[in-house]
Amino acid sequence: MLFEMTIQVRVKDMKEGQRWYQTLFNRQPDFLPHEGFAEWEIIPGCWLQVAEGIPAEESGPLRLGVKDIVGERDRLIKELNIAMFEIYSREEVPVKWGTFTDPWGNLLGFFEYLNKKEEKKRIHTILGD
Repeated sequence: MLFEMTIQVRVKDMKEGQRWYQTLFNRQPDFLPHEGFAEWEIIPGCWLQVAEGIPAEESGPLRLGVKDIVGERDRLIKELNIAMFEIYSREEVPVKWGTFTDPWGNLLGFFEYLNKKEEKKRIHTILGD
């Protein structure tokens, strides 16, 4: 039985990496088990681990669901100086999405449901809100 998951990205400079991901998530890590390692529980049972080390090339992207992809993109451009990224959509896909990189080359991204009723249903299913 599966009940939880983790995904790990690596950064060359842990202090800088932790600060960058704190800004991305708008909060401190949930767990700092030892030096060179920080974890955020993104949604219940889903953890992002940031570890000091050599980033894996061509991995990802890890895409995070957001309510306002344009607003989040603009916030990261301003607060983290990421490069402008394109937001895509396709008629047969129920979300719009975009991909960007952290300073270490890890591929990240956002997606936003086009159908706001479906988005609300997914949030309620996952978070109970």
